[in-house]
Amino acid sequence: MLNSELISQSIPALRLEDKVSDALRLMSNFNVLELPVVDQGIYKGLYKEDYLLQAKDDSITIGKLDIPALLIAVNAEEHFLKTLKIAVDFRLTLVPVVKENAEFVGVISNTELLNHLAEFINVNEPGGLIVLETEGKNYSFAEISRLVETNDAQITQLNSFTDKETGIMLVTIKINKLEISDIVATFQRYEYHIKYYFGEEFYENEIRSNYDNLMNYLKI
Repeated sequence: MLNSELISQSIPALRLEDKVSDALRLMSNFNVLELPVVDQGIYKGLYKEDYLLQAKDDSITIGKLDIPALLIAVNAEEHFLKTLKIAVDFRLTLVPVVKENAEFVGVISNTELLNHLAEFINVNEPGGLIVLETEGKNYSFAEISRLVETNDAQITQLNSFTDKETGIMLVTIKINKLEISDIVATFQRYEYHIKYYFGEEFYENEIRSNYDNLMNYLKI
């Protein structure tokens, strides 16, 4: 999904003639920690709340601040995962979006990013989850996929993370079925280390636990 599909028009941009006090009020009203500055449709930078709080006089206008704005933005035609990375790296509550020549087109909020990340990784789709731990040099998507398919299942999502210091890779796979005990056993036979797994057994235990807690509560 491209950034252009996630742009919010409800969050305002600051103008050079806006006062610092106005900017802080808008940040509070919209529950964000930064706002973009735009002049005649051109993006000028991003001001964070803690920067503005350093201003000696909150009646001064944005254009006269001696505190430099952050030149952080993403292109409207880039993938939203790049925007997510920038939001995480710079701890932003929103990311400005521009076209060529710094033309401002809006912002993407971190709430919107998280919503689409959840959709992207299919968190709402039922299925089991297995986290494998393996050495990076031994990783083979083809083999992992084959072992899952031998149990009449398919991988619907796969993500990996490699620890740069140890070289150990964590591979998280989502399976299109909740009963995954046979798949877990297959991986163990092929000497994969199962770090975690969540399937039908996990959900049944959760339901049983919640039921027992409710019954105990009603007996009080």
